[in-house]
Order: sequence, then structure tokens, then C-alpha cells
Amino acid sequence: MSDSPAPLADPHLVYDPVVGDGPKALVILGSTGSIGTQAIDLVLRNPDRFKVTALSANGGRVGLLAEQAYRLGVRTVAVAREDAVPALREALTAQYGTGEPLPEILAGPEAATQVAASDCHTVLNGITGSIGLAPTLVALEAGRVLALANKESLIVGGPLVKALAKPGQIIPVDSEHAALFQALAAGTRADVRKLVVTASGGPFRGRTKAELANVTVEDALAHPTWAMGPVITINSATLVNKGLEVIEAHLLYDIPFDRIEVVVHPQSYVHSMVEFTDGSTIAQATPPDMRGPIAIGLGWPERVPDAAPAFDWSKASTWEFFPLDTEAFPSVGLARHVGELAGTAPAVFNAANEECVEAFRAGALPFNGIMETVTQVVAEHGTPATGTSLTVPDVLEAETWARARARELTAQTTTANAEARA
Repeated sequence: MSDSPAPLADPHLVYDPVVGDGPKALVILGSTGSIGTQAIDLVLRNPDRFKVTALSANGGRVGLLAEQAYRLGVRTVAVAREDAVPALREALTAQYGTGEPLPEILAGPEAATQVAASDCHTVLNGITGSIGLAPTLVALEAGRVLALANKESLIVGGPLVKALAKPGQIIPVDSEHAALFQALAAGTRADVRKLVVTASGGPFRGRTKAELANVTVEDALAHPTWAMGPVITINSATLVNKGLEVIEAHLLYDIPFDRIEVVVHPQSYVHSMVEFTDGSTIAQATPPDMRGPIAIGLGWPERVPDAAPAFDWSKASTWEFFPLDTEAFPSVGLARHVGELAGTAPAVFNAANEECVEAFRAGALPFNGIMETVTQVVAEHGTPATGTSLTVPDVLEAETWARARARELTAQTTTANAEARA
């Protein structure tokens, strides 16, 4: 291990583009989402450390986006939805006042990619879904530090990301991968025996596969620990999110899949662990709060004081760990399989899951039908070409096929269920 190339994320390597003195300049992608809003809270509490030069969002919350732009004094605001521009301009005018110059407005599917290449030190990619791939690639190519919360871009485009990223250029923002990142600082790569990724177990921890057959969307969205967007929350309920994190850990830290373990930890205090060859295990622990991992992503190699709450060790608490129920939650095993296949297989897995989650939210698939459909799509895709020759068009073509096939299978399931009820 010690003679192999440096992994994508290495706490011992610091990539620091020279962009001038003063506060670190940031671009925040997905600013109105959960990661983005918490990142902005951190920035506003640390104006001596950070300044935001550009924001991007989908365009569904223009009032919040305009407020963020005004409070941060950004140069550029980007929205994916071009039809949101009139409402955004009106909201910005209301914030800035008549006669005050407004930030530059970019709009369209490529808007986030444009700001990802703009002048800054760090790009925080907080976009949800594989649409974050293009901004990830552009930010790396432009030489920015990439604070990566958009795990899907790494998963679907792993070889593409690895070809562009320089040592230390990517800092993970997921709580689990930020935990591994910090724990890995305690030893060398040759010392690592195993990565242990923790899972809360989601809202359905302890239920059997049969007991999951009739759970509702409302049940799936009732996460016991974290407040997240609907897609990520449902992915946590199926544990697809944990499967994606296993693939991400493999790509970030260059650890084989058979040395990445998942354990269920309901309290979500220990965010992940590294087991070393001498038998020692280093765990990273904080109360559940994403501002800590965000601060690692934005501030590394420095820590941001009081970024998130700390434990009150004067109070008694119990921390539990359980093995993963692979029968009720087959998603982690399937993720390992597609991760080992590499190529376009992870893109197919992710795209099919995104379609199936939307179908579940719309009432077109039962909860267990999400993974049953994704499993079938992955099986039909077969063995992809090797990842070394992967291109962006390959990823997009695979995703398009997977989404279409998932919709076809969902329609068949809907028809079959309707006939069974008739």
C-alpha cells in the first residue's frame, strides 16, 4: 500500500491554490439545500476566514437565494431553471433596493458548471444527484480545492474524477468520509487494516423485509437523527446512501471493498472509524451536526473553532453498534457489486435508484420495490467496459438507459399491482 499512488483524499497532503491574501474565497453549489444553508451559516459566523463569491441553486427558492446573495455580497448568482430568472431578479431587487447594482445572474443547465470554474479557492459541491458531475470535473480542472458533498459525482464518474484530481485537492464533506479523513491522519496508509462506515439504520432499523412491504413515504421521510432533503432521506431509509458511501470510501481512500465494513450505530455519534494493523481503532465522534464536516471541507488543514456543538461528557450516554441486516437492506451488497464492476455500473445503479425513489414518492412503487427494481436494472446492464476508458458520454448514455429501464419496470409493477387489486 505504501508504494501505491496517493488516494484522492489524503489528510497528510494539502493542496492550496494561491489566490491572494485575506479570507478564503468560496463558491457554494446548491446553496439553498441542506448543505448549502449550513455552509452559509458557518461562513457568516466566520467572516475573517471565508468569503463567498458565487452561489448556485436549482431555482425553486429564489427568495432564500436572493437573501443569501445579499447577506454574503456575492458577485454571481446561478440558477439551473431559466424560468426562475424573472422571480430571482425581483427578489434580488427587493433585497438590494432600487438603483443598487445586482449580482450577475447566470441561468440554465450549465450555470452551476460556469460558477464552479470561477475565481475562488474552494468550491463546495452541495448539489444532490449525478447532475453534480460536470461541476465537479470543471472545478478540479480549474485547479480549485473541491469540498465534496455531492457523492454521486464521484460514484458515477470515479475514473474521470481520479484522472483530474491532484493529491489533496478533494476534501470530503459527507459526515462519514470527513470522519474517515480525520481518523486516517492518525497513521500511514500502510497502517490501515479496515475502514468502518457507520449507519444510523434510518427510520426502519430493526424491521424485517416483510415488515417493510407496506411502509409509507411519510414513514421513510421520518429520519430519527438527520434533517436532510427527501431523496437523501429515502436513500437513508433503504440504506442506498450507505452503499453509495462504501463506493465513495473505496474511491477516496483507495481501500479494497473487502476492507470496508458497515455497522449500524443508532445514536449517530461515531461518524466512522479506521482500524489500524496494530489493533487500534480511531473513531471520530461529535453530536449529529453537518456543520462540523462542512467546516473540515472548507477550512482544512485548519479547524474552525466552534463550528459545531461538542459533547457534554459530564452526562451519561450509551453508544450502540449492531451488524447490518443484509436481507432487509440488500442495497449495500449491491453497491459493493457495482463498485467492483466499475465502469458505468455505478452510474446505472445510481440513476435507477433516483428514478425509483421518485416513483416511490409518487406512489408508483412500494418501498421494497425500490431495490428490487434497481437490482433488475443492474442485472440487465451486465458487465460494463473497464473504468479506465470511461468518458462523460459513456456515463450519460448509461444513465439515460438506466432511467428509461427503471421507468419501464416501474410501469409494469404499477400495472401488475392494479390487476391484483381488481
